[in-house]
Parts: sequence; structure tokens; C-alpha cells
Amino acid sequence: MNREERFDIVIIGGGHNGITAAAYLSKCGLSVCVLEERPETGGGQENTEPMAGVRIDPHATYLYGAAAPGFEQLELWKYGFRMSWSPMLDLADPEARRRGGSLTTEGLVPPAEKDLEGFAKLTGIGTEHPFLKELLRAIYWCPPHPQDMEPTPDDIPWVQVLKQRAPEIWSDSILEMSLLDLMDELMETESYKVAQAAVAWYSGAAPHWKGMAIPSFAGAASLMIAGVSPPRGGMHHYAHSIVRCALAHGARVLTCCPVEEIILQNGRAAGVRLRDDAAWGEKTIWADKAVLSAVDVKKTFLNLIGPRHLDVSFMQRVKDISMKGGSLYVAHILLREPPRFASKFAGARDEDIVSRIVYPCDSRKILLDQITDVDSRKVTPNLDPDKLLFIDVGAKMHDPSCCTIPGHYLVSPLYIQVPVPEYHVNGPEAVNKQKPEIDAAIIRAYSQVACNVNSDTIAGYWANSPYDSELRNTGLIAGNWYATRCCSDQWEGQRPLPELARYRTPIDGLYLCNQTSHPGGLCLMAVPYNLMHILIEDGIAEPGDWWYPSPWYVPEKKKELVYR
Repeated sequence: MNREERFDIVIIGGGHNGITAAAYLSKCGLSVCVLEERPETGGGQENTEPMAGVRIDPHATYLYGAAAPGFEQLELWKYGFRMSWSPMLDLADPEARRRGGSLTTEGLVPPAEKDLEGFAKLTGIGTEHPFLKELLRAIYWCPPHPQDMEPTPDDIPWVQVLKQRAPEIWSDSILEMSLLDLMDELMETESYKVAQAAVAWYSGAAPHWKGMAIPSFAGAASLMIAGVSPPRGGMHHYAHSIVRCALAHGARVLTCCPVEEIILQNGRAAGVRLRDDAAWGEKTIWADKAVLSAVDVKKTFLNLIGPRHLDVSFMQRVKDISMKGGSLYVAHILLREPPRFASKFAGARDEDIVSRIVYPCDSRKILLDQITDVDSRKVTPNLDPDKLLFIDVGAKMHDPSCCTIPGHYLVSPLYIQVPVPEYHVNGPEAVNKQKPEIDAAIIRAYSQVACNVNSDTIAGYWANSPYDSELRNTGLIAGNWYATRCCSDQWEGQRPLPELARYRTPIDGLYLCNQTSHPGGLCLMAVPYNLMHILIEDGIAEPGDWWYPSPWYVPEKKKELVYR
């Protein structure tokens, strides 16, 4: 039996970043091999069936990728990708935007005209020239600038977008603002601002971080294009469409194939060696052009390469990287009847509420107290139902493939934030020990919104803590879909280290394509799209006419910023 194989590109890890990179590169005509340790690809985009007829997402469920060029470039609709459209999604309709409102313990609070005007100023939605997709691409789907470039504020892509598309709101002070500061200037209603700020926290950059107003806003706004309409069949269905795309273009995807080490020859990544228990006969797989690591940066350098090949100071800085951010406790409720919302929420249609709940939005103090508990005190947040702010995705109610049991309805998933397991003051298993108490609190909090949710109507309940998630799917750093902190010291050109921010590494021929790279895990197809610019510049990939680069990309050897 032949013990070796050769490909142009070898990719370690078959999560969404690895398989998307395979789709891009195989469409370029390169021979590509993806090696995944687990029995199935998709990583954090897994689905599971806790009982027959019920499909839930333990991890990723929102589609944060609607602005991705990959939908056009990879033509995922050809490979089975479909959406379950939410009835509240038409943000271009001013009546739809007015109707929703935010939920407080006193009832539904409709947005004020100033709220809608402020949102329109930041996105263009509802105006003649919407620019939200352009703004999101300038933040996420754009490679960081070269390390030795000393950018001015004018070189920041999203600054250019705002200056051109929304000059009436631009000022240098935005560079120093938090999201809450920005909303206080542009919007009026407290509950509206709390809802946006909560979604921003759950989506990455926290709303109180100074200097992160626009990146924080982008985390919330990225849901406004299609986030509240998850892929039909869950996020794993999206992962399947990417795999089909890669396979259709000739990529080979091997599961149950853990990598033992990255092989270096004369200082260059030349291939990989599989572990002895890999379910593939050929244990050595050579890469003629490049090796891409789609596993986290610590595993890449500390396990797969090792200290003998790298500078001691570099290895120490890799060890010092924090990959722990806020963490999600994920719950799912199966009901015997549709949720019936309390009369105090009259004024919004049930389907508007069902599509997404952020509750309670009474004041930012509730949100900031929870942020303080989770991120600073490192304790389980206040479980009082009037203080336990939660987010209910809700859009699963519109996806018939998620619950096929007649007369049953799936509310899934509901999220609350809890401390990272390793940082909890009472130890890694503290939240798991509190599960009965937390689950009861979530049901009490949700029943304040849906008044018919009780022991008679609940047919099933499931929850996974961040600790469960991390053990279940080791690709989820800290049990999170979004992975790593999104604060300024880990943003763009700083993530995960300045010399790694452009996806190149000190090892010639080895590139990063993982959650620890900019922009992290949430923005689908962003890391592979950004990496493609570098691979094209290095002469490894040559795409056809279907490819278009970011208009804000600055090549390594051309320190000029071009804005179209």
C-alpha cells in the first residue's frame, strides 16, 4: 500500500474555516486535502437530536455571514444551502421596524423615531442608499493591514465607509466611544439601546468597551441582514453545503484523521504526519504549496510544531495568548402548545416577538450588572427573573425541520452569559453544579414573556453549559462559538499576535485559518476569504473571474490603501 500522498494544499481541521478554505482553494483548481479528527466535519456547527423529531443546535445557530462575499463567490445555493426566512426581517419596511419594539418587565416599548433614525444613520437601512453590508465587510471581510504599516484613522476601512456613506454622523470622537456612548448620542429609548447592547455583547465586542463603538455595533447589526433567519436544518446544513462545494471542486475530505505533527523540511511546512490511529492508510501527506492550520493557534505551535523549530520568545507569547472570552449557557424548551405572549406585549405580532427576544430591557443597569458578574466578578449572574437578561433566538419556530412532532413547538436556543469555566470563582464545574437552579431560573424568566410556559406545557428541556460545550466540541474555545476576546488588544492587526495577524506564520508555507485569527469564529467565511488575499499575493492561489478582493486590502509590498 502506498504510505504517502501529495496535494497542493493540506488543511488541518474540518470546521467551518477549514472546509470553506478548501472550497475556495479547490475552486481555484488546486488539489486540496482536509484532515478532520472527528467523525464529521462542521465543528461548532453541529446539530443533535436529543429525542426523535427534535433537532437542536448546541452551539452556533445565528447566521452572522449574510454579508460574506463567499455566498456569491462559492454559489452555495447550488449545493443545497437554504434559509428559513423570519417574518420580522424586512428592515427596509419602516412599519416592520416600528412594530417590534423592545421587551421590558412593564411591557412592550416601541422604538422612538430618533431610535429608527439613529439606526438608519449607522446602516442606511430604510434610506435610498443602505450600506450595512459594505460596513460589515469593511470590519470583518477585509484582511488586516501589513504589520509594518503605520495606519492613521483614515486608513481604517470602516472609517472610510462612514465618512463616505454617513458623513453627517462622522467625527473623530467615534474612535474613542463605546457602543453605549454612540447610542446615547444617536438614539433615545433606553430599552431599545439595551436590546442592541445585549446582542452586541453576545456577538463579540462588549458595548461598554471604549473605542469599540463601531465593531461592537457591527456584532449586533450583522444579525440584521439575515441573522434572525437561520439556515434551514440548522447551521450544520450550512456546513454541509460548504463541504458539497469543496467536494464538487475536487477536494478530498478525510474524517477520523487526527494530525500528529506538521512536517518541516529546511524550515518550510512540507506536509503532515497522521496519528497512528488515523482511519487512513497513508500516514504521511505532503503539501507541495502550503499547509493551512484550521485548529487554534496554541495547538498549531505548541503541539503540532513544537519548541525546537521556533524562537523561545515567540513560543512564550503563544503560551500567553488568552483564548477565553464570555461564555454561553444554551437552553432549549419543547412545548406542547405555541408560546402565548403576555397581554402587556400587545402591539407586536406574536411572530415578531418569537423571532427574537431580548429580555428584560428595562435599563442598562441590568445588562451592566450581568456583564460585571460574568466578566469581572466571575460569578454566576443574578438568577432573579427580573434581572436575568436572556436572548431567545426564536426563529427556530419558523423552521419546520427542527421539530417534526405533531402538536409540539421548539423554543431554541435561549442564551444567558455565564463566566468562562476556568475563571469562575468557584471552579470550572461551578456552573454545572448549579444547572438545576439555572434551568429553573431560565424557565421562570421565559415564562414572564410567554405566560403559558409551565410544567403542564413543557414536554422537554435540554441545556449545555460552556463546560459541556468545550468537552463536547474541543474546537469551541472556552465553549464559545465566537471565541477569544474581541477587545482592542485582540482586534484586526493584533490578533492573535501582530506577526500572525495576516495569517502568515514564522514557518514558510504554513498559514493560519482558525478561530484565533481575525475576525474570530462568528463571521462565516471571513477568515478563509481574508486568507485568500494572502495566498494570492504569495503566488499559491490563482482564482478565476468569480473572485473579487476586498476594496480595502493593502498588499504587503504596496502600502497604499485603495477605496472604491
